Amino acid sequence: MRIYYLTFLITFLSAFTSLAQQVEGNLNLHTFADNREYMKSNRYSQTIFGARLSPEIGLLVDSVHRLRVGFNALHEFGSSKFTAKIDPVIYYQYQKKSWDFYMGAFPRVKLLDDYPRAILNDTLTYYRPNVEGMLVKLNTGKGHETVWIDWTSRQTDVDRETFLFGLSGLYKNGLFFVSHYAMMFHNAGPGVSIPDDHIQDNGAAALKVGLDLSKLTMLDSLTINTGGLMSFERTRSVSDWETPAGLLLEMHAGYKQFGVTNSLYLGEGHHIIYGDQFYTAKEYNRTDLSYSPIRYKNIEGKFTFSFHFLEGEVDSQQAFSLRYNIGGAKSLPR
Repeated sequence: MRIYYLTFLITFLSAFTSLAQQVEGNLNLHTFADNREYMKSNRYSQTIFGARLSPEIGLLVDSVHRLRVGFNALHEFGSSKFTAKIDPVIYYQYQKKSWDFYMGAFPRVKLLDDYPRAILNDTLTYYRPNVEGMLVKLNTGKGHETVWIDWTSRQTDVDRETFLFGLSGLYKNGLFFVSHYAMMFHNAGPGVSIPDDHIQDNGAAALKVGLDLSKLTMLDSLTINTGGLMSFERTRSVSDWETPAGLLLEMHAGYKQFGVTNSLYLGEGHHIIYGDQFYTAKEYNRTDLSYSPIRYKNIEGKFTFSFHFLEGEVDSQQAFSLRYNIGGAKSLPR
């Protein structure tokens, strides 16, 4: 069977290469230091310090069909291992006019990294950089809609079946914009049943309406928005749906290399498995002060100082992220 699959793969790649217009390559380096001092609010304090290297190579056919293979390797500084984990990158992309479709194991960055932290926390950037599944995106003149599924665990006799699926979108008209985000985590049992084990569904949704006032000020960017956050959770055959909800108020301003973002949440506490742990609080305010000293072509470096106000305490966070991305293409002879 292995020889059969290898023969099929070689034949497929040979046929694909014969049709290809270009050979493409891409190299992404992401180094990061994220120091999280969360002791006062009794959240999980940690320092995330490391680097990710993700090279890709592939073929482009007729400016529509793309095939990419590569890997994404994580090295955490201070570890005795050269790499803690290597994730495969292998995906097909269809891109034409307003449609963008991915299937396989493909990078999360620039596709799902705009989700509110309350729904998908930013730790995923460090430890789960790829989506393993499918994503389709429709781009319109005034916004976009995205639907996706991310398979996080394949069911075996001892491993559970788990996956994430969601949708998001943005509509903008002049100064006004509205955006929405939703995610559901499905947690089913292994192939061999466990006594008193039940399927769990856990998710969240957010709706925001706001104004983009950037063109009316001397600032490079200025946006304000408000909306709602709701989570939903149940354990089948054990409990009904629980649906806590609350109010979101957000503001962002940026000028040259500097930025400030403030996010306020008021309402009920949430238990969102893939969400930010601070939203278990009923009142929470986060202030981010950022400075980007490096902005040159394909390189961007950014410092972010964050303050978390909740439950009468103030926690802090200091993070630096450096991304270097370089790509190129070479036309094939016809």
